Amino acid sequence: MKTIINHYKASFEGLSKEIWYLSLITLINRAGTMVIPFLSLYLTKSLDFSKDDAGWILACFGIGSVIGGWLGGKLTDKIGYYKVMIISLFITGINFIILQYITSFIGLCLAILFLMIIADSFRPAVYVSIKAYSKPKNQTRSLALLRLAINIGMGIGPTIAGLIIVMEGYDLLFWIDGLTCIFAVLLFKYLVKSPEKVIQETKADDTKKDLNIVYKDFTYWIFIAICFFMGMAFMQLIVTMPVYYNEIFGLDEFKISLILVINIVIIILFEMPLISFLEKTNISITTYILTASLLMSLSFLVLYENYWIGILILSMIIITLGEMLGFPYTNKFALSRTKEGVEGSYMALYAIAFSLSHIFSPKIGLNIVENYGYQVNWLLTCAYGIIGVILSLWLQKRIKSNPK
Repeated sequence: MKTIINHYKASFEGLSKEIWYLSLITLINRAGTMVIPFLSLYLTKSLDFSKDDAGWILACFGIGSVIGGWLGGKLTDKIGYYKVMIISLFITGINFIILQYITSFIGLCLAILFLMIIADSFRPAVYVSIKAYSKPKNQTRSLALLRLAINIGMGIGPTIAGLIIVMEGYDLLFWIDGLTCIFAVLLFKYLVKSPEKVIQETKADDTKKDLNIVYKDFTYWIFIAICFFMGMAFMQLIVTMPVYYNEIFGLDEFKISLILVINIVIIILFEMPLISFLEKTNISITTYILTASLLMSLSFLVLYENYWIGILILSMIIITLGEMLGFPYTNKFALSRTKEGVEGSYMALYAIAFSLSHIFSPKIGLNIVENYGYQVNWLLTCAYGIIGVILSLWLQKRIKSNPK
């Protein structure tokens, strides 16, 4: 046991204080992001929207995320990640508080669209900040620590949220979401200093760079397609699964949150030691990405049989293993591919790949469930993972023939 504990502690060594601060701020922010995992239930159960209407509203979530990712990348290259993160967190906090007062279909579409444009401009900025605050050899572990903070926060948030919804309803969640974003801004400003000198140096070099180089990198586009299909599969966990748990197995929000916590607990206990161990092997990044796509595919295939509640736990374990490999290593691949001076554009495209899946996955998934049932949707979601596997094999082949 002592050896296991020492290995766990060693997996955190050598990370910069800025990464620890960013992770703390992210934990607080994500713990407050309570309404997102229950948004599909909020729309269908509390506001009485049909699954089709809820799908359109959640599609606006994805469209806003795409625009936000693009905008965040451009702003990061222009004014630096620090300012983008501050502005995004503060305005997002205000938007969450306002969102609870909007209940019409058109109003929610527009409000969620704007919310996600602002909120997801944060993502390219935080990715670039990791590259700035980490040594290259520590980047994957830095990303894993940030994900650990996200998952601890998301473990705390939905569990408390499930209780609050059962006891008080949804309104209080919007206040908590908004105020924690604003508190995260204050903490970030106090703990993490603005790297003005780094930004000025980067801006001085920008005139010498091909700002459109990311769009000419065909290998990177294959990778972006893999991220898109990985996102198409994973988004079903957030959007369709809570409704599935409720309708097919009769679970309320609190019981749903307990199943979602399985994902969080596994990541908290095992992701950092796993990444630390894998970093010492000679296995390629693309192999991890391929394996992640395969695991995500399998996690939805097992849901085809829905007669036993234990299958929900098995599926959650498998998709969590895929997530633990997929997201840190897709992030590492994206960072390793960036060119100096246009890091924001590279990471924006990476963020947009997942944002696009946020548009299509909810709409397609909920529409298929409405018309053909859950089992057909699980088979289609399984196919997304298989496409990811095929594209990963193609990516491996291109990397071997042309590493850059």
